[in-house]
Amino acid sequence: MRRIAVLLGIIMAALLCPADVGAQILSSNENRFNPDSIRRDFKNQPYFGLYKDNYFIFGPPLGPKANKHNTNIKFQISVAQRLTNATLPWGTYLYLFYSQKCFWNVLENSMPMTDLNFNPGIGLTKPLFVKNRYVGKVSLIVEHESNGRDSIWSRSWNKVSLAANIIIDPNLSVAGKVWIPIVDGENNRDILRYSGIYQMSVQAMSNNRKFSGALTLVKRKGWNLNYNTILELAYRFSKQSNQFFFLQYYNGYGEGLLDYKVWKSQVRVGIVIKPQLFSDF
Repeated sequence: MRRIAVLLGIIMAALLCPADVGAQILSSNENRFNPDSIRRDFKNQPYFGLYKDNYFIFGPPLGPKANKHNTNIKFQISVAQRLTNATLPWGTYLYLFYSQKCFWNVLENSMPMTDLNFNPGIGLTKPLFVKNRYVGKVSLIVEHESNGRDSIWSRSWNKVSLAANIIIDPNLSVAGKVWIPIVDGENNRDILRYSGIYQMSVQAMSNNRKFSGALTLVKRKGWNLNYNTILELAYRFSKQSNQFFFLQYYNGYGEGLLDYKVWKSQVRVGIVIKPQLFSDF
């Protein structure tokens, strides 16, 4: 119960804080890609905001018969804290990132949280401009991920990640992330074969900003075309909110750290709170 209270506190903080710099950038169409406006908003944005999507979803597997053991809640909390007010060399900003993903078997007796994945990181983010136009951002992040368990259930690894989000046009963006892994967990030496070595995403949004869809492919280690696939669809409740009805389909390995070697094909629905400009994957 104490864990649940802490998690709910973080969720409320994320809900109550301004979403991120995108909320200011998207406030008017004429300023959406104006470089002076972007630089000003990066400097003046609230220190605390959203990082990745924050969602709360529930659903069954596809293929195996659904039961109380494999039908569960998955939720993610993800926030970012800007640590510097002024820009650093090369026009960068220093951020502290934190994401937490949880799998919660609410249909079982005592409703156990079966897997909690903690993902803190620190890194530099730089807004990108081409021909006096804002085109996205690039981030260099040192991050850690583990499940806080001991003995044979312990899972952990570290990554030095280079990520980029690029705006193709106001309705389409692409993202990519590649990492140098440092696998220090005794019980997950082969994690790259399941959780991957890089990922790429594409996200599309309707003109009225109410509908969005995203496809993420995570390349597992090896020369064959072996990808973990994440398909997401979202419908915004109202133009004034950043809350969406949300559907996520996960197909592949590595959805959670504890059972990273187990193939999952699962669909879940619920709500998601999105950053206004980019969803980091």
